[in-house]
Amino acid sequence: MTMTDFREMPYTRPDLTAFAAKKQAAAEALRGAKSYAEARKAYFDQQAEEDRLETLFSIAYVRNTIDTQDAFYEAEVKWLQEELARMVPLDKACMEALAGCPFRKDFEAEFGPQLFRQVDASLKTTDERLIPDLIREGELRQAYQKDSALATTDFRGEKVNFYGLLKHMESTDREERKEAFHAWAALYERISPKLDAQYDELTALRGRMARTLGFPSYTEMAYLQRGHFDYTQDDTAAFRKQIREIVTPAVAALRERQRIRLGLDRLCYYDEALLFPEGNANPEGTTEELVAKAQAMYREMSPETGEFFDFMVKYHLFDLETRPGKRMGGYMTSFPDYQAPFIFSNFNGTSADVDVLTHEAGHAFQGYLAMRSIPVSALSGSTAEINETHSMSMEHFAYPWMHLFFGEKSEQYRTGHLIGALSVLPYMCVVDEFQHRVYAQPEMTAKDRRRVWREIEKVYMPWRDYDGVAFLEEGGFWMQKQHIFLYPFYYLEYALAQMNAFQYYGRMKENRAQAWQDYLTLCRAGGTKGYFDLLEVGRLKNPFREGTVEQSVRHVIEELKERY
Repeated sequence: MTMTDFREMPYTRPDLTAFAAKKQAAAEALRGAKSYAEARKAYFDQQAEEDRLETLFSIAYVRNTIDTQDAFYEAEVKWLQEELARMVPLDKACMEALAGCPFRKDFEAEFGPQLFRQVDASLKTTDERLIPDLIREGELRQAYQKDSALATTDFRGEKVNFYGLLKHMESTDREERKEAFHAWAALYERISPKLDAQYDELTALRGRMARTLGFPSYTEMAYLQRGHFDYTQDDTAAFRKQIREIVTPAVAALRERQRIRLGLDRLCYYDEALLFPEGNANPEGTTEELVAKAQAMYREMSPETGEFFDFMVKYHLFDLETRPGKRMGGYMTSFPDYQAPFIFSNFNGTSADVDVLTHEAGHAFQGYLAMRSIPVSALSGSTAEINETHSMSMEHFAYPWMHLFFGEKSEQYRTGHLIGALSVLPYMCVVDEFQHRVYAQPEMTAKDRRRVWREIEKVYMPWRDYDGVAFLEEGGFWMQKQHIFLYPFYYLEYALAQMNAFQYYGRMKENRAQAWQDYLTLCRAGGTKGYFDLLEVGRLKNPFREGTVEQSVRHVIEELKERY
């Protein structure tokens, strides 16, 4: 398909009747193939139809999240989610045709076994009995995104959303930080009855789906859905233990140094974001200027990144600024028919804006490479542990160009970024352990969940002080993590990926060219192999092995002792 500026990409409601007929025909061709060539053609015919549908869905989804009050795209996403859920029987029939294809070994010989690991796992988690719950889950996700996007408050004469308050929580004026924090907490408390009700229903229906398919709990089902084939719940618990024993004390020491730097008797939550008494490093320039600086950076970084970012700029494959009604957070998605990534974010005038231009661009860069070199769409991206390695490593590879964004404060930014990368690891473990506890005890009430969150938080983050705000002291902080609502069990992957990113960063200090080549090799491999095999492709140590966390973070801890 001819590449088009995102703003002009056409969207028309897909003809799902025709889509289903073509997909069914491809499945029948797979089952009846007399040669591998016939089977291969049938598979790629089916993939072409799925890519077209995914492209249209992605266009509708992006435009819905850009403006959750746009009635047309809100309705389109709702309709698409419902209709795609109703296609579960057809999806399963197509997967069964591929899994049982007499030429399966030929597919594996050409593309590797990972495709069939995905198919076999999907067959265990796909069933037409789940259709009503899948439709309702989509509705609840959409409701959460809209309710959180529309939440606003008046702060010092300005109507702001959550992101508008966050920049005030980095102010050098402690009273301003405290005032913004109280407004932020009050905003969540105000919408908490809605969010509690949504999560009550989400946990119940997810547990029901798991029981329907014979899983002991939703956790086991989610591990399969997320492609966690190489490790178990016991492995994740052991990894969290390494973080708790090695990283938590290091972060506690950092927080104490921060308290002393800021001249405070005690460090409260609203102080944590301010790392330097003179103020954090904030980027210099408008959104357009920041994008232009990023373009200069990527052109210098490598020929591959330069070509990629020029493409992103040429076709306006970004929506970066926060606005009323825009969905929270940031993400990267893609339009397969155009072989085009897309970056969504909420700029707020802090260093997080530059983090987006490195983190989400890391995702997009890998997608750009993979869509042009890996013929099987299902293998162009990996599981989140590897996908987040692409993005988090790019944040560190971008360090030499931070002067473009921060001028004389570039060293301060790098220090702050390293502190953030290390100090968020315990929080990631809190999110993961919380979800394991919730889905192990689905009968929990909203009050129970808050109590459990606060218990876990005190173990991994003993420094956290909410300054007496009852809603947060009782455990309400969990609600601000949208992954818990939208993407269950997607969060520890960030911590696993940060181990890889720290490994690349350590090797950058010794031989940047070799570290970059290893990273590039990993990006190009996409999801063609399993998680552990891809670690070997990227020359990375397995984070589940005892000692890997220590080896990955020690040089960062030591560097921060010198820097901060």
